[in-house]
Amino acid sequence: MTSTPLTSVPVTDALVRGAAELETTDHGVRVHRLPAWARAQCADPQLAMVEAQPSGVRVAFRTRATTVEIDLLRSRTTYSGVPPRPEGIVELSVDGQVVGQSMTSGGTTVTIDMATGTPSVDVGPSHTARFDGLPDEDKTVEIWLPHNEQVEIVDLRADAPVSPAPQDRPVWVHHGSSISHGSNATHPTATWPAVAARLTGVELVNLGFGGSSLLDPFMARTIRDTPADLISVKLGINVVNADLMRLRAFGPAVHGFLDTIREGHPTTPLLVVSPVWCEIHEETPGPGAFDLEALASGRLAFRATGDPTEVAAGKLTLTVIRAELERIVQERQATDPHLTYLDGRELYSADDAVEHPMLDNLHPDAATHQTMGERFAETGFGKLGQTGRRAL
Repeated sequence: MTSTPLTSVPVTDALVRGAAELETTDHGVRVHRLPAWARAQCADPQLAMVEAQPSGVRVAFRTRATTVEIDLLRSRTTYSGVPPRPEGIVELSVDGQVVGQSMTSGGTTVTIDMATGTPSVDVGPSHTARFDGLPDEDKTVEIWLPHNEQVEIVDLRADAPVSPAPQDRPVWVHHGSSISHGSNATHPTATWPAVAARLTGVELVNLGFGGSSLLDPFMARTIRDTPADLISVKLGINVVNADLMRLRAFGPAVHGFLDTIREGHPTTPLLVVSPVWCEIHEETPGPGAFDLEALASGRLAFRATGDPTEVAAGKLTLTVIRAELERIVQERQATDPHLTYLDGRELYSADDAVEHPMLDNLHPDAATHQTMGERFAETGFGKLGQTGRRAL
């Protein structure tokens, strides 16, 4: 039997979920999770890198195709002397069930010498992820892009016509740090927000950015302007390990962040989530830094370098931040009944750290992402009033 030839499918905004915009490049389209106007307000290379890593972003369509291919050109950063981060994974789901994975390869790899800061660049070809043997019936296909690599979509092909998947689920917009972005998760549907979204049947927009949950005004405006039925903001850890501000500035900054979100979503259920347990910063302020002894042994780890005695003068720790976030939410609830608070230790606690310690002292392991997602599906969405749950 002659197989049906694959036909190229234009990748447009109508097919892409969880992204703010698509940028046309020489190779195809680059996925961005922040709009251009927001990116223009911050020159931080860390933010530029992580916002183009498409955590939670997927290409979604209806089709009878039995074979689908997608060409991706990835960009990744590694550090000499440190074990490289895992390769990116592309996942394909059919009607919500993950049925295939493809490990990325090629693309551009920047390796930074930890001693000198000097980068070296290796350039390779694009990667083709092919998924065949799909059921010959009308179905919803979602291609989850790698959560930990910048990618350009070079081409999408299928052996049957495709049309945009219907958007008939509540939209959950979540903002957070590298843990929400998916650090240490092994594949895109295994980040804790993706686990929670898939268990609960909501449409995920993941605004979790490694090292970049810093109460930036442009981030609040992005959330304000993004259509949402449910919103959660996980705040605190990056403010501490960046040693960004003191208590005097933190409280008003949180108020302003929430005020801005409320300009666009005055009655949308809004959940403020405090940091999960992280021993190095529970009682010790930032800044955080690489643990040089660990690096010397080839292991990536972090440590807190602040002075605990300076907490009395306004230095921030996770203990201080949790108390302040809870106080702020309680005060605002008098005029905002749709605002709630979740202590992040309900997602990952000191007891959890005994069984599943943070291997680098800052980020939970892959198994913990699954646990956190399951707990948020119950507790977090319960506070947001989204109690429906479906198993995937």
